This record gives sequence, C-alpha cells and structure tokens, in this order.
Amino acid sequence: MNTRQKEILYLLLSEPDKYSLVQDFADRVNCSEKTIRNDLKIIEDYLDYYSNAHLTRKPGLGVYLDIEEHEKVRLCNELRTVKDEPKYQSDEERILQIAYDLLMNVKPVTAKEFASQYFLNRATIKKDLNKIEKWLKRFSLALVSKQRIGLMIEGTEKNKRKALTRISDLINNPSITNQFIKKQFLYHEVEFIASELKVLQRRNSLYFTDDTLESLLLHTLMMIRRTKLKQPISLSKREITLVQEKKEYKWTYEFLKRLEQFFVIHFSEEEVVYLTLHILGGKVRYQKNDTSWKLDIISEENSVLFKILCHLIHRVSKLNALDFNEDQILKNGLKIHLYTTLNRINYDLSVSNPMLNDIKKMYPHMFDIVIDVLGEINHLFDLFIPEEEAAYLTLHFQASIERLNSNRQKQKNVIIVCHMGIGMSQLLRTKIERKFHQIYVMDCISKDDLEDYLTKHQDVELVISTTSLSKLKIPCLIVSPLLESTEEKKLEDFIKQLDEPVCREQIEFSMLNYTTPFLVFLQEDVEHRYKVIEKLANVLYEKGYVEEEYAVHAIMREKMSATTIGAGIAIPHANSKFIKQSAIAIATLKEPLDWGTEKVTLVFMLAVKNEEQKMTKKLFQELSFISEQPSFIQKLTTETNVMKFLSYLHY
Repeated sequence: MNTRQKEILYLLLSEPDKYSLVQDFADRVNCSEKTIRNDLKIIEDYLDYYSNAHLTRKPGLGVYLDIEEHEKVRLCNELRTVKDEPKYQSDEERILQIAYDLLMNVKPVTAKEFASQYFLNRATIKKDLNKIEKWLKRFSLALVSKQRIGLMIEGTEKNKRKALTRISDLINNPSITNQFIKKQFLYHEVEFIASELKVLQRRNSLYFTDDTLESLLLHTLMMIRRTKLKQPISLSKREITLVQEKKEYKWTYEFLKRLEQFFVIHFSEEEVVYLTLHILGGKVRYQKNDTSWKLDIISEENSVLFKILCHLIHRVSKLNALDFNEDQILKNGLKIHLYTTLNRINYDLSVSNPMLNDIKKMYPHMFDIVIDVLGEINHLFDLFIPEEEAAYLTLHFQASIERLNSNRQKQKNVIIVCHMGIGMSQLLRTKIERKFHQIYVMDCISKDDLEDYLTKHQDVELVISTTSLSKLKIPCLIVSPLLESTEEKKLEDFIKQLDEPVCREQIEFSMLNYTTPFLVFLQEDVEHRYKVIEKLANVLYEKGYVEEEYAVHAIMREKMSATTIGAGIAIPHANSKFIKQSAIAIATLKEPLDWGTEKVTLVFMLAVKNEEQKMTKKLFQELSFISEQPSFIQKLTTETNVMKFLSYLHY
C-alpha cells in the first residue's frame, strides 16, 4: 500500500463501528471518490492477505470494516511501524547476493557487472548499493568505488565476518538469510558441521539455544570459506592468551580438528580462538537438573559479574517494590545470561534481538526500569550494554513477576518447545501457567531434544511450540514467543478450558492529576523527536517541575533506546533525580514523526519521582490501555482544543 492507502486504512480502523461514506474519505485525504474506490480495492487485497478483517460496502451507507478488537490493535501497530518500501523476495535475495559477493570478493567488481548479472539497469543496482553502503557503516566498513577498477569493501576481517553473519539486518527476514547463506555451501557440508556441533554440545554438557546453534553454524561456514580464500582473522595477543586458558578453547580445538579432516583445511590458532569467543558468547538454556556448567561462574575471579548481578537485582527490586532475591530461577537465569553478555561485550561480538520492539511495547514499564539500571551499571563498570540485551533481561524479570504472582493449580501435562533463550522460554512458561488454570508445564526444551523427551515421558498431552514441528502423534500448537492476546484465545480454544474472563474496569486516568493545560501542546509541527523532547522538558523546567539538566538527560536516555510503546505513542523521560515535583507534559504532532523504528503522533513526557512507584505502574497501565484503543488515539491526536483534549482523559 502507498501512504494514502495506509492513511485510509488507519481512518477505517480509528472510526467507531459504523459505515463511512466514500466522499468523507475523499475530503479527508484530498482526492477524488474514484481514487478512493481504487484504493479500497488495494486495501481489500491487503486485508485478504494479511488479516482476517473484512471490508463491507453497502450502497447508500458506505464502507464498514468488520474487525475484532485485538486485530484492530495489531494492524494499527503495523501501520505505525517505519518500514522501507516493500520488496519482492527476488529483490531481497538480489540485495543479499550483492552484499555477500562484495564481502566475500578479494578482487574488485563493478556496478556494470552486477547490472549484467541481474539483467537490471545501473540505477536499480546503484539503489541496492546505497542501501548496502549505509548498512556496512554499522560494522565500521566502507564501500569504496575506484574509477576503472571497481567496488571493494574496506575494513578489518573481523568486521567483515560480523557483517556476513548479520546480513539478515539488510532485509529483516532471518529465515531467508539463513537459508541463503547455507545455499552457498554443499548440503552435506552444512549437515556435517551441524552434526558436529551437536556432538560438541553432548560431550561437554552444553545447552545452546536453537538461535545460538544456528549462529555458530553460520560462523563456522564463514570461517571455512574465508580461510580457503586466504583471508585470516587477526586477534590481539591478549585475547589469544586469555581465551587459551579457558576450557571452551579445548572443546573448540577438538571440534575444528574434526572439521579439518573433512574439509581438507588447516585452521590457525587465531581461528580457533575466534570461534571459541563465539561459543563463550553463545546464549544457553538453563537446565534445572544440570548445574555442573556455568552456574559456578560467579566466583572471586569473576567478581565483576557478581557485582553487576547484585546491583541489577537490588535496583530493579527497589524500583518495582518487589524482592526479586526470593526467585532462585531468576538469579540462575541472570547468572547465565550476564555471563554470556559480558563475553559478547568483552570480545566485541554483536547481538541481535528480533523481539526487541515487541518486548518494548508489551512491557514498557519493566523495559524502562532495566534500561535505567543498565545506564547506572554502564557508568559504574565502564561498559556499554545495548538495548538488545536490555530486552532479554526484561524477559527474565517479567517472567519472575509472573512466577511470584502466580499460585494456580495445574493439571494438564504440557511441554514447551522454544527456539530462543532462557528468558524467553521462562516468560512463555510463566505466562501460560498463570493464565491457564488447567495447565502444568513439565519442561521447556529445544526442538532437537523433543523426540528423546517424548520417548521418556509418555504422559505429555500437549506440545506448545514457537517453531514448526512435524511427525507428532500428540496435539501441537504453534505460538509466538511472547504469546500475544490472539494466541491466548487460540490456546484457550485448543485446550477447551477457558480461563475466567478479565473485565476491564472503566478508567479514570490518574495522569490528569499530573498535568495542566499549560503542559499540553497540540498539533506541534516539528522535524525531529529531540525538538519535541527539548520543548516539553524546557516547559517542565520553566514551571519548576524539573531541574534544568532534565532536557539533556532525556535526550541521552532516548539515544540509549527509543521510548516508543507502540500505536504511535512515545514516553520520553530522564532520571528521577532531576525531578523536583512529579508532572506530565503532553504533545500531539501535526504529522507523524520518525521515532526509532516507528512513527509517533502522541507524546507523553513522564517526570514522575521514584518514590511514587505505585503511581508509575498505574501510569504505564493507562498508557498501555490507550495504546490498545485506535479510535481513542485518533480522537486525541486530531483534537485542537486543550480543554477538550483533557476532558477526553475522563474516560
């Protein structure tokens, strides 16, 4: 859909449950009725493909969108997300192939050669190259064009390999990317490495997540190809010495020795160390019955990890008014996760989190607390823990909250197959246990362990999986790792045991107690999110609510992680030590503004003191409620009168 069609669909989603005339849409988006009718056909095709919503047209009445509430919320969020123009799969594969060839080539190649190879004009190839060039900058790599010679990528071998294994970022479709990279190798080569990685796990009681196993497979494939091209990795003597002392180095050495015989290749000492680093930084699953590996990692020699763990649990406990020290599962999970996190940071290994934006939307309060505490930890220990890690840690704490608040009877024997890490699988487990009375989750396992587990446990009645499975004799349901509301309903129907419905109470927004007409700005026309933050923070300062430094620190906080919570809402803020008196400044934007990966039209600048934790939680609940009401958001963002705007918050 083009921008106009997206706007029409958003209007349909925002309208109350009634028919709207085509002429009304034409007036609102400033075009002819004929154009609107053509647009509605495109929208109808889009809905048929991406949604179960149905567009109904009746002569004399107009157009009506028949859609369930949860689907309305999902589509609104989808429309708010900032995306590149849609690409056909062939286009995606072409961009991947060009990026892969440039990174792998040891000789220059020209744009003309690419144009001939793909039967395209140079302008299209140039567009692809511009996208690749922008992406390469993330890895400190440069696409250099030399006249009469061609294109080359300049940068370190380490950064080139990092880019090769993160090539999925180019098209935001990891499934295509992983298959694409595997296609560059023979099938039996890929299978041999995958088999040897499983042997490595079994021999050394390792419990990697499925994502980490896939990542190690790709790193090994790249290592083999780059070694054959005589493009060796370069590491410092300090890195080599430190890693050689670790037991993982010996495991990696034995693994690569078996690969040397198969591929008729020799791996240098640096290559062994390089792969060991990735094994050290790999995410693992916590095994309740096997604490022999990685739960002894907190010791005198690893006192930094111990201090970070204590600080993290202490501060998050204080900010949540909940003692997380009572939860041993949380502490064990955090030990393992922080161990691999520090390894990734120390050895400059990149981390991706495909669920980052979903986690920020679903758990904004906890994510915000974790980001703030990590800011303190980064300052105290001279680290930089990125927002991707913050999102994973958020899952650990959110799972703990659900465990600590849950005390239900479980009856139905279920196992969960989760392809992601400890935090994600534990969160899914506790959400299922808390929301469904008749479920007892026996275990969380990986896909590889499923067959063996079912052989040993004949009493499993249902498998809930985050990845597709085949050849199962017992019922199986596929869900996303975050178990969204639509999937909860699917699960309820599946197990034929509905939970007690939770009735949402009528809300009278407590945020009204923290704002005044002088703190509300409607239809602001600005070019950058920092300008909005600066304006709202300066108003709070002028009115005596915050210190002068609040604006600077709010922008610094925004740079750590965009404060969007979905549905076109952002909640910028700074550390509470700069707040004199709690207040909320509000702005609506004349045009949607790019805010990280989303477009935003509604901004709440929260300046709430730490001592008011109950109120902070209530505010986040209210904001979460607003984000699920598309028509209410439309009402707020189109209002031009401040007093009317505030009156809507008496909802």
